[in-house]
Parts: sequence; structure tokens; C-alpha cells
Amino acid sequence: MRLMTSIRIPVAVAYGDGIGPEIMKATLFVLEEAGANIEWIPVDIGEKIYLMGHPTGITQEAWGIIRETRAFLKAPITTPQGGGVKSLNVTIRTTLGLFANIRPCVSYAPFVETKHPGMDVVIIRENEEDLYMGIEYQQTPHMCHSLKCISREGSTKIIRYAFTYARNYGRKKVTCFTKDNILKFSDGLFHHVFSEIAKEFPDIENEHLIVDIGSAKLASTPQKFDVLVLPNLYGDILSDVAAEIGGSVGLVGSANIGDKGAMFEAIHGSAPKKAGQGVANPSALLLSAVLMLSYLGENIVAERIHNAWLKTLEKGIHTYDIFLPGKSTRLVNTEEFAKAVVDCLGEKPDILPPASYQKQSKTISVPHNLLHTSSKRECIGCDIYVYAKEDAAGFLARASSLQYHLFALEAIFNRGVRVWPEGYPETHCLEQWRLRFLSVGKHEVSQKQIVDLLAYVVEEGLSVIRTEYLFRIGERLGYSSAEA
Repeated sequence: MRLMTSIRIPVAVAYGDGIGPEIMKATLFVLEEAGANIEWIPVDIGEKIYLMGHPTGITQEAWGIIRETRAFLKAPITTPQGGGVKSLNVTIRTTLGLFANIRPCVSYAPFVETKHPGMDVVIIRENEEDLYMGIEYQQTPHMCHSLKCISREGSTKIIRYAFTYARNYGRKKVTCFTKDNILKFSDGLFHHVFSEIAKEFPDIENEHLIVDIGSAKLASTPQKFDVLVLPNLYGDILSDVAAEIGGSVGLVGSANIGDKGAMFEAIHGSAPKKAGQGVANPSALLLSAVLMLSYLGENIVAERIHNAWLKTLEKGIHTYDIFLPGKSTRLVNTEEFAKAVVDCLGEKPDILPPASYQKQSKTISVPHNLLHTSSKRECIGCDIYVYAKEDAAGFLARASSLQYHLFALEAIFNRGVRVWPEGYPETHCLEQWRLRFLSVGKHEVSQKQIVDLLAYVVEEGLSVIRTEYLFRIGERLGYSSAEA
């Protein structure tokens, strides 16, 4: 029996590249048969748009459709390799302000092979900042530079979202992973905000782990985790790891949530080598669509589909990626799997926990106005990056003699290591150098005085490739230590 009302919700849909069209066709078939009240509005994005000369992989017409609809269901797309092309996934998330990426990673033992039965972890990933801002430079022929940017506002949004999600969905603990023992400013800020916001949720247990040992514990004992909140890069990597621990990346959907819209997509790629064979598992995209239905308030249909999908797994009707002789009962292709799910509509699993969606969507509203501060900011110096091909001894002899009346040369670095004063000859140096100048007495200086310092360095024959102002924020120095 199909459940249908006269009201249909407009949703943009992109069929994607590679296996995308096949798994999208299967997904939409299940949704239509289950009675989803959706008006599908197709948009063209991805590889063919890149090849038409659009470096973003999306046209203004497609932007208009996506922005005018209630949600966006997207199959995997292929991003051309090489410079000059930005990931379309990142572009959509950041342009539309989809700051929260939610990826439920669940094991389905004994029907899908896993070493960790009972795993049920939700990874909530910051979606707009970190290295995924894609700000990179090649400063010399042999040195590249990428900016890792983490803000207090971005951290506040995603961390408060994670705690609110845990409370709304009956989760007991939120765990934060960072690398703030090394990245003391960027990851340090994320950890600091986590500690602040955790105090607002005394009913939710909280913990912080360094990302390397945290990853090891996630791989060995995922049952000890409930909700994870992570900066962008760690969240992307560890959600794939968690998905594989649970059974397969082909079984994990995701939601990208913002204040004014949402996008739903599988976490896996377009797998072009499998395209056209009809063997791809549509489960990740189908479960993403289930998340979308719940977001849109279509909870009855979401529950029907999710339970039918679970029942299909229990019956052992599996695609090649999760098929196990002796455990699976029937090997099916993409289309056959979708039909098997449809045949199970109205049923619930007997062994796996059934899916349950409340009648009302659990909308998470997170206040996050731009944060202002009363802390005073004073410029007290400048790091000047230069390009020099000469050997270390020759460069240090020349550069260490630089003197400018308002500033003192405090240190010279190569690849983050202090090589002057008191450097060591064993340090291997490359062609990019960083000169740290601080104002005498660390007093505040003007931008004009920094520009004059820069002009002096250029006049002395050094090739400047980048500058970074050094600030004192309140009583705290806003830059990394000069210690090696």
C-alpha cells in the first residue's frame, strides 16, 4: 500500500556520475513505492558540467533550483583530478552554510560481517572550515602551503549542535577528537570551545581524546563511543573508518544540515570503474534519503523504508560488496536489491533493532550569532617568509645580520624548526625560510611600520613570498613559540 497525500514537497535531485545514476534510480524507486510525498526536481552538476568549462561543476541555474527547494538529494559525483578544480561537495556545503555533517555508523551483525557487533556511533563533523576551505599556495618550486582555519564561531556551532543532537536523540556521551597537543591554536580552540559548551549539558557525559589514540580506540572498541564531534578533516577520515568498521562504507548515509537548507548524500565516491554494471549497493544513498525524509517531517515513510531495508538485510538479500557465502542467501544487483526492499515494505526486522522515527521531526536549532570580543588586539611584529636557494650557512650569515630600527630579528626558522640563533647543523633546510621580527620591547606597531620593515627586507635583496602579522590578543600571544 502506498501512502500518498496531495501535498508534494519539492526536492532537488542530482543523479551524479559513475554509479550515481544507477543507485539514484534505485533509491527513487523505493521512495516512490513507499509513498514519499516528494516532487523530484532534477539538476545537472558534476563531471559533465566541469567538462563544459564550469570550474565549480555547477551552473547558476542549478544553484537556483537547489536554493528554492526544501532539500537536495545528491548521488556521488566525479571531481576531475588536478589543479584549478575545487571539490563540488565542499563548494555546496560552504556556499549554503551546511555546517553540520551527520554520519550514523552502525553494525548489522550477524547479517553483515563485522568484528564489532553492537556498534552504533554518530559522527558529527564540522563542515565549513579546517583545511577543507581549500586555501593553498605554492610559494617556491618545491614548497606548498595550506591554511588550516578554525574559528570560535564555527566550533561553537558544530559542538553545540552535537550536544543538542545527543540530548534530542537520547544519546549519553559526546566525545571530541583533536590534535591540540601539536596544533595548539587551531585544534586548541576547538577543544577549548568543547570544554566550555560541555558545561551547558550536565546531563550528557563528555570526553576529549587526542585524535591518534582516539582513532585507535574507535577501531578497537567502537562500542565505547556514542556521538563524536570533530573538525572537518578528522571527521571525514574517521567517518569512513567507522563505516568500514561497522561493515561497509556502502551502508552509511549522511546529512549536511544548515540553517536554511540541507543536502543528503552517500559518503562513498562515484566508483567509475563499477559504473554501468548494475552491481552497486544503493543502501548508502537510500539511507541518506531516509534521513532526508525525517528532516522533511515524513517520519512515517522514513520508518517504513528503513525497516524494510533492515528486513532485506535480515533475509540475506545482499549486493556483491556485503555478500558472504554461507550467510547471505541471495546475490542481487542494484535494481533487484531495490525491488527486494519494496517487497519488504510494511515489515520490520526480527533480530536487528527496528527503526523508529517520532511523529515530529527533531529539528535542532542552534543559536550562533557572530561572536564579538572585548579583547584588545595589538600588532607587535611580523613573520616574513623568503625564498632562497643558497645553502643554510650562507643564508643564515646573510639574513641574521638584518637590523631595522623599530624591530629586532628574533629567530629564523626552516620548516617550523628554529635554525637561528642556536640552531644545529643536522637540521635539513629547504628553500623557504621564515624570519621573525618583533618590535623592540614588544610594543604595538602600525601597519605602515610593518610595510616599511618589509620594504627594508626587500631592499636587502631577499625574495619575500609571504608575511604573517604577529598579534597580542589581550594578554596572550597570538602566534606559535620561537622555541625549536
